[in-house]
Amino acid sequence: MSTYDYVRKFMSKYPLTIGWRLKKNAAIIDKHLNADEEIRYAFVAQKNDRFYTIINTAVIVLTNKRILIGRDRVVVGYFLDSITPDLFNDLKVRSGFIWGKVEIDTVKEFIVLTNIDKRALPEVETEISAFMMEMKKKRLGEAIE
Repeated sequence: MSTYDYVRKFMSKYPLTIGWRLKKNAAIIDKHLNADEEIRYAFVAQKNDRFYTIINTAVIVLTNKRILIGRDRVVVGYFLDSITPDLFNDLKVRSGFIWGKVEIDTVKEFIVLTNIDKRALPEVETEISAFMMEMKKKRLGEAIE
């Protein structure tokens, strides 16, 4: 299944999430997936901290190794963020009237993902938390060996 297929599945389940140019954003992720990476979960959000800014659509993907955030620029180029489990600190979820936001605190930056259908928040939180706990356990196990 391609990144875009995961994104379409998410958007059909949570249509109030605001997202544009999903194929192009998903293609950024596909371009940067390593050969040994598998997609576990994908969702859509705006990568900014203001609900009224709806032009920064991002596709967020959890693979078996990291979290990738891909955004295609309107004119030329793209942005890609990669969050590895060792950089992950904390996760906050905030729900509003229609939309919610997810805040990912990393060692290097604070990432805010907004305009997510508030019904999707429990699923997104569960997927990210389960992924991070699993990855941290693996890293702890490797460190002990």
